[in-house]
Amino acid sequence: MTDLWVKHCGISHTGSFKDLGMTVLVSQVNRLRRLGKPLLGVGCASTGDTSAALSAYCAAAGIPAIVFLPANKISIAQLVQPIANGALVLSMDTDFDGCMRLIREVTAELPIYLANSLNSLRLEGQKTAAIEICQQFDWEVPDWVIVPGGNLGNIYAFYKGFYMCKELGLTQKMPRLVCAQAANANPLYRAYKDGWEKFKPVKALPTFASAIQIGDPVSIDRAIYALQNSDGIVEEATEEEIMNVCAQADKCGMFTCPHTGVALTALQKLRDRGVIGPNDRTVVVSTAHGLKFTQSKVEYHSSKLADISSRFANPPIQVADDFGSVMDVLRQKLSLR
Repeated sequence: MTDLWVKHCGISHTGSFKDLGMTVLVSQVNRLRRLGKPLLGVGCASTGDTSAALSAYCAAAGIPAIVFLPANKISIAQLVQPIANGALVLSMDTDFDGCMRLIREVTAELPIYLANSLNSLRLEGQKTAAIEICQQFDWEVPDWVIVPGGNLGNIYAFYKGFYMCKELGLTQKMPRLVCAQAANANPLYRAYKDGWEKFKPVKALPTFASAIQIGDPVSIDRAIYALQNSDGIVEEATEEEIMNVCAQADKCGMFTCPHTGVALTALQKLRDRGVIGPNDRTVVVSTAHGLKFTQSKVEYHSSKLADISSRFANPPIQVADDFGSVMDVLRQKLSLR
């Protein structure tokens, strides 16, 4: 493609796009507490990035953060962030959907402010990424924007941002939106393939794209609305496709998270089918920094991932510490005579 762009939303304080929405939400909670509202703190269910953003901004504001995380289902880098920022972290023997159910029950009983994307304040912050895209293209709207989808608030937030720019007369059209899901957690994709006739939650299976390992997304209705009103598409990515496309992207100088790999796979599939034209201006949204997911990258390049053919593996080469051995490797790898 000649007009492909990546919007990197992981170059932020905690390394993901969740910062955009959480700074808005925590600022509002801070205001409510100063007005005397009896709030014990702010709580969320999370697959990693939401808890990191919530914990950081709550720490800065001096507000207690309560985090429900699924045990052994997020990366160490994601787990350590809320711990380091002083949040009360509850590691639970369930998946994200179970954590979400419990935090909703808890916040219905206790004065704890719910910070998941059910809360519209989060989406008001996240829609600014769409406005930035318009601004960065001098208010020329791209033809396509591809967004990874899990709990599905972000695809609606992008729709809101693009729609606002058009409504204000800053832009002349809407982009076509693509929501990309992991095949192991793809309830929106299934509903799309059924022509939006019905939506059924699924039991999300493990995926390298752990932040979108969600089978019962809370923003399903808003996501369907956004896609229907932007002539949108939903595509999916298998685990092998995710890891191989991430390695391809990294060889171009990126350092992708697996969720970006889901979006890049969707791009490849739509391009191969001719849905996205070779000269269509396309923006892939990268939602987090790859440094949060180094373990899966190490295992990929060591060819240690079960059932994954690591097509672009680049393992380090063990070599003796003498000149001749080094030269032998260089001659072989660099095709020197």
